Amino acid sequence: MIAAGVLGWLIWNGTILLNNPSPAVYPVRGVDVSAHQGEINWDLLSQNIDFAFIKATEGSSFTDKQFSYNDSEAQRCGLRVGAYHFFSYDSSGEAQAAHFISTVEKRENMLPPVIDVEFYGDYNQKPADPAAVKAQLTIMIRLLREHYSLSPILYATEKSYRLYLENDYKECDIWIRNIITEPKLPDGREWTFWQYTDRAVLKGYNGPEKYIDINVFNGSAE
Repeated sequence: MIAAGVLGWLIWNGTILLNNPSPAVYPVRGVDVSAHQGEINWDLLSQNIDFAFIKATEGSSFTDKQFSYNDSEAQRCGLRVGAYHFFSYDSSGEAQAAHFISTVEKRENMLPPVIDVEFYGDYNQKPADPAAVKAQLTIMIRLLREHYSLSPILYATEKSYRLYLENDYKECDIWIRNIITEPKLPDGREWTFWQYTDRAVLKGYNGPEKYIDINVFNGSAE
């Protein structure tokens, strides 16, 4: 019992990661961050990563207070940088797209915009109707693609993928979260990015959130 408790604490504390994909297999690595990481020292954080996805917006009105700083500093450090939007089931796809577009500047060499489709609040227990979600998500995808000339990346947990994305949105790359095992999408599709842990501890940030998410790209730097 004591050994199991110690093991559980080491996993929860980030000392032991359930997933630890080989750098030889997945050499291109990056983080995703928000204001929860506080003020980030990008010169320090960028030393061992290749890319960063930075939270920009949520719903139709919320803007992450650290977005502008994180976006400009991550670019200054030579990282490939993209912005992500936390999708709301309570706002229209048109309003959410407009909010993201007004916040995130279109530029050369940017990573595609990301729409984060997962659960929050009461939707954890009572997920939103798939048909209604897909209707608004489809609108947002279309508007972002038209503005940025890039098909958005769709981020999902395996649960939200099965409910809202499976067998659909073939024009969009998938960024999947699985912090226990390497993901296998139920429709046989290949993922492009994999968030393999939410319990990493790196140097370079001092926010209220101790941990940081680490991701791999399913491909090479080229």
